[in-house]
Amino acid sequence: VVKPLAQLGEVEHFRLTLFNTVLCFLSMSLQMFLAALSFAYFAKALSGSYMKSTITQLERRFDIPSYLIGIIDGSFEIGNLLVIAFVSHFGAKLHRPKIISIGCVLMSFGTFLIAMPHFINDRYKIETSIRSSVNSTSSLSPCPEGSPESTRTGDRPSILPSRGCERESSVSLWIYVFLGNVLRGIGETPVQPLGISYIDDYTQSENTALYIGCVQTVSIIGPVFGYLLGSLCAKIYVDIGYVDMETVTITPSDARWVGAWWLGYLITGTITLMSAVPFWFLPKSLPMPVDKHDTNCTPEQTRFIKDFPTMEHKFRSEEPADLHQMAKEFVPTLKSLLGNPVYMIYLCVTIIQFNSLIGMVTYKPKYIEQHYGQSASKANFLMGMINIPAVALGMFSGGIVMKKCKLGIMGAAKFAFGTSLLGYFLSLFFLAMGCENSKVAGITVSYTGYVLPSLFSDCNSGCLCSRREWDPVCGENGITYVSPCLAGCTSSSGAGRNTVFGNCRCVALADTQSGNLTATLGQCPIRESCDKIFPYFLALSVLSSFIISLGGTPGFMLLVRCIKPELKCLALGIHTLATRTLAGIPAPIYFGAIIDTTCLKWGYKTCGGRGACRIYNTTAYRIVYLGLTLGLRTVSFFFCILCFALLKRHVEMEEKNALTDGSAESESLRKEENSSIHCEQKSMKPSHPSQKVPNCFGLG
Repeated sequence: VVKPLAQLGEVEHFRLTLFNTVLCFLSMSLQMFLAALSFAYFAKALSGSYMKSTITQLERRFDIPSYLIGIIDGSFEIGNLLVIAFVSHFGAKLHRPKIISIGCVLMSFGTFLIAMPHFINDRYKIETSIRSSVNSTSSLSPCPEGSPESTRTGDRPSILPSRGCERESSVSLWIYVFLGNVLRGIGETPVQPLGISYIDDYTQSENTALYIGCVQTVSIIGPVFGYLLGSLCAKIYVDIGYVDMETVTITPSDARWVGAWWLGYLITGTITLMSAVPFWFLPKSLPMPVDKHDTNCTPEQTRFIKDFPTMEHKFRSEEPADLHQMAKEFVPTLKSLLGNPVYMIYLCVTIIQFNSLIGMVTYKPKYIEQHYGQSASKANFLMGMINIPAVALGMFSGGIVMKKCKLGIMGAAKFAFGTSLLGYFLSLFFLAMGCENSKVAGITVSYTGYVLPSLFSDCNSGCLCSRREWDPVCGENGITYVSPCLAGCTSSSGAGRNTVFGNCRCVALADTQSGNLTATLGQCPIRESCDKIFPYFLALSVLSSFIISLGGTPGFMLLVRCIKPELKCLALGIHTLATRTLAGIPAPIYFGAIIDTTCLKWGYKTCGGRGACRIYNTTAYRIVYLGLTLGLRTVSFFFCILCFALLKRHVEMEEKNALTDGSAESESLRKEENSSIHCEQKSMKPSHPSQKVPNCFGLG
């Protein structure tokens, strides 16, 4: 009840002073929460992007195909699927900052678990066909003598592997990576729905989009450092410190190279653990802004609150943590949310577009490696320094545009659709930026150029070669050979990476100019024509990423504004659940499976069985990778048209209801003015020490 400040007693002055102090602290707590949430977003994005950057390293280290890597990558979403619906519903009524803190701790433990296989596994063995000579341990014999018949016999896989192989293959250490990623997904669950809803509850409506845009922009800085960390670790040999690097005969550009993938997980796990600390000291509730007050106060009371600086905010009413009651309310609340047609169509659009986005981002570094001949380190560096900053700038710019232009729900929808459509048309040019396949004898070209490719030819028929091994050498003629043996080389000189093979009959057969018989370790360099087109690919990638990400923040605010306020937290949780379940889990798997169909040469494990792919058909890779990405986005645009129709009808109904309620509001105002007289007759000083002051002033 309003009372002149001069008439307040000592108790009232003390209460107001105490309230002012608490209000000042809680106002700072909002800034602290924004900083803490930004750091948590950074940490989870850092570890998530580092996982993406190590895909090819994990594939080679554990000798697994791309579809299995897709399952490991999708296990993060499986962890989300297990708990996200319950965390979103029950977490909104509990202590949200502490739940976020617990989630960050679980994320860090999962990240440490991913690195464990490195410390319990044997050292990495490089697949090679080079054998020591029987007569001399200092020389190499790349071409063991044999007949064509013995060659074919020796090429057959062993039906019964040795006991050592049985023991080695009994444990698949990639399971640790899978389980660690599941634990990361469980821990990440509360960060987005509880964090975003917390911000939206305690900020001015016109500032909410800007704050969310800032948090998401900071989170995109995480992938920048994640890919840069991946680039750094990819340069370091996996067993650095345990092996003599002089004995390592491969370079980071080799298809068998494995970087120190485990090192980055230790770093990201530590940072994620640090992000959990600030949330533990933040309050459950903060002062609510004036435009989000309850409607139980009269116009005079609301006007008094706006004019009185110490009462500009009202505490969110606390609900008892009655789990039984919350469980009873869950199903009706879920039915009300899923009955919103705009929300459901929006969900379909984002699911399809997320399938395209996740599949594209997951395998983009690998696409750069295989198609443009770049190393894993350089591919990760380019993703972190060029592509991700463009996305961050686009997300931030989208939030600024929405605030400056004061876009409504229809304006945000049109802006998001327009940027997505423009980015789609730009992405079509990627199909024209292709490179020819590398010239690999017996795989993409024949030894003589006149017959179909076959690994065995007359020039290597006298050697006991195996078609399974991958130890490429580059001939002086610019053609890559699968191994020195299949190149027909009979001698070698030098050691380590400087080894040069001589008397290579297959090289001489294809070299019509100089007749040179030598070959060096490693694949031949990238084609000159492909090297020229690569900068244009990067420039177009940056431009299209920026334009598409411009609609990110307006599209996200469309999700928040098209539903009732009381369903906001659950809607965010269901949206995250649906996109992770129907996009995050399947997209890497079927993208990887389709990419596997373009493999030209598979590696093989020591004890038998197919391992990781060594070389792809770059033309087929480009068609299936880009075609699937653009095809999914094409389908999503048809749902966008339906979403526009439903959204327009929804806005028209809201405007009609507002006009109808406007005539009745004037009558209710007169009644509220009369009721305020009765409210003012109550004394502000309680008649008993335990009596509370009315809640409409935020002093109770």
